[in-house]
Amino acid sequence: MLEVNENNFEEIINEGNVLVDFYATWCGPCKMLAPELEAISDKVKIAKVDIDKNIELCKKYGVMSVPTLIYFETKDNYKTHTGYMPKDNILNWLDID
Repeated sequence: MLEVNENNFEEIINEGNVLVDFYATWCGPCKMLAPELEAISDKVKIAKVDIDKNIELCKKYGVMSVPTLIYFETKDNYKTHTGYMPKDNILNWLDID
């Protein structure tokens, strides 16, 4: 999993097919989500954005609560989910086997 910030975010999403986890270190559901994401990291590239350190990214993508997952198929084609999901639900949401 990649830790990304406002300096390298565009570079990472330009590659496409990346799942971005907007999280906070103090967030309980974010902590629950972390092992679920780790379990699927062999199936999809995962990037993590600490919301407390990257406020402008949160504003740009409308992140109002955490955890928020944004899956970028391409830079301009993405979908968003807010809240905890188990790994099987994440894979279904991403349409990945």
